[in-house]
Amino acid sequence: QVQLVESGGGLVQAGGSLRLSCAASGGTFYAMGWFRQAPGLEREFVAAIDWSGGSRHYADSVKGRFTISRDNGKNTVYLQMNNLKPEDTAVYFCTVDTNLVALTSRRGYWGQGTKVTVSS
Repeated sequence: QVQLVESGGGLVQAGGSLRLSCAASGGTFYAMGWFRQAPGLEREFVAAIDWSGGSRHYADSVKGRFTISRDNGKNTVYLQMNNLKPEDTAVYFCTVDTNLVALTSRRGYWGQGTKVTVSS
């Protein structure tokens, strides 16, 4: 069965950086991505990447600060987060699906999430 295990969350000061990782097993995942959910808010799209890495998409709120990448040999997707802001505080979830359009439909597989807290 498909398993997604996120890591790399933590507490960081505003302006700092974190790198999230998500190791996937149990399949081949052509689209991989990240969503986040802040307390009291709906889960929102953050970033997604296709198999080749040639197509990457970002939420407007993170463009220029976050970078998504993947290592297909390790079946792992990463999210490098720079210049973090308090409004980036959320639980970050990894998700995988057959293609990028399907991934944004939120019907793929999900990890348990990793918490990111940015202090001001």
